[in-house]
Amino acid sequence: MQAALRLARHRAPVSRAVRCLATTASPSAVAPTAPLTASKVTPVPISNVEAQWAKLSSEEKLSVQEQLEEIQKKDWTTLSLDEKKAAYYVAFGPHGPRTPVSQPGDALKIFFWTMTLVAVAGGLFATARVLGPPPPKTLTKEWEEASNVRALEMKLNPITGISSEGYSGKGYVVSK
Repeated sequence: MQAALRLARHRAPVSRAVRCLATTASPSAVAPTAPLTASKVTPVPISNVEAQWAKLSSEEKLSVQEQLEEIQKKDWTTLSLDEKKAAYYVAFGPHGPRTPVSQPGDALKIFFWTMTLVAVAGGLFATARVLGPPPPKTLTKEWEEASNVRALEMKLNPITGISSEGYSGKGYVVSK
């Protein structure tokens, strides 16, 4: 506790002008707010809230939520099916943060553009193969066989490699 007080005392002093600027709000920024209950909002019928929800203003949505809060205080066995559906939709419906990220038909667009980009990449690869230089001569089968002969002449890797007794591998030949 004393360490915290000691640290608090060693802070740089803030000038009075800066403190006043930080706490004073300009008159234009502070607007008088009217209470939400003062404005008259037309009652919204609770039946078929799912279809109307996107078109309702924020005041009407708040009004529907308040209506549903009052209705839900009753016994749930006395609620109508429309009231139960409306309460469920307002609480868990696909609006606000639960709005679906993708729209219907997006999967087809994603598939189409993915296939288009794969085709473009394949075309670029084929073009590079056709227009590119031929492979180097050291990758031919004849060169690799000559490398085997040269390795045997020089007795390379006599313990486990191509020059060892009983060696049955392909040596340096890797091309088909």
